[in-house]
Amino acid sequence: MAAVCLSYLAIVFLTSRGFIAAPRYRRMQGRIGEARARVTVLAAVAPDDAARAAVLASVTARLDVLEHTNMVVWRLPRSSWVMSIPLSKLASAWRLLHSCERDLMRLLPDGEADAQLRALWLRLEASGQPGDAELAGALIGQDAATSLAATSELLHEREDGEAEREYEQQRAALWLATIGLGAVYLIGVTLSHQPTMMLGALGGFLSPVISVMRSQRPTSWGVLVLAPVGGALAAIGGMLLVRMLADPELNLLGHVFLDNSWDAPDRPLALAIALLFGFSGTLFSRLALTATGQLVATGSPAGRQP
Repeated sequence: MAAVCLSYLAIVFLTSRGFIAAPRYRRMQGRIGEARARVTVLAAVAPDDAARAAVLASVTARLDVLEHTNMVVWRLPRSSWVMSIPLSKLASAWRLLHSCERDLMRLLPDGEADAQLRALWLRLEASGQPGDAELAGALIGQDAATSLAATSELLHEREDGEAEREYEQQRAALWLATIGLGAVYLIGVTLSHQPTMMLGALGGFLSPVISVMRSQRPTSWGVLVLAPVGGALAAIGGMLLVRMLADPELNLLGHVFLDNSWDAPDRPLALAIALLFGFSGTLFSRLALTATGQLVATGSPAGRQP
């Protein structure tokens, strides 16, 4: 059980760094390269303009911070670069990169600013988000440089806010998965229900897999990472609820479930029940509500035996 938990903990860590943080960091590196190329081009326009040169120097300094400091990547040996990208640093790094891009937009020549504004207008027209079509209409006939800077700031703020919320959700899911693995290990060692939790984890893994296969849509990384851990814990909790509801004192589920649940976790029917609980969080919720209602009814004066 310890080896299984440690292996999955390594999977959680690799998922966080290699499958979530690393691709977004590579995308950021591409945008930084584009910003540096634009700095080189803009530096050739009006090279004697001191204010323009100061803005370009400021942008270059901020790009250097993104690339050559610990703001995004911990400076470890290159062989471990995937491990050195914390998810928590990406949001602030993207905000800094967006500020550099907006500063460069303010220096664009009139013709290029018009082209960029046209591209932005087309993007807003094609967007299905509320308010984007109205914003696109408001850009018609306005000064290109001013409209481009204001609209870019608005879109960057929205993009940053959405990314930060997504990062927080993923970090919460990763934290829950880590704590859940500790709970799985302790429960497995203490109660000797390793087969139950293994089948529950399998059910938790199959649930998002089948959902993705049916819908053909991507799902959240947090859900994918947390599902097997939640399935293992739901299986152990569900088995205990089945045993309580099948107890002769309540007799809501009958002897079949009494003889194939908590007290006999190695039987095929008990393992199948654990698989179902891991696969369906709704099943666990409904059974928990049933157990709660039964306890309330039993504890009330009307439900007590004379």
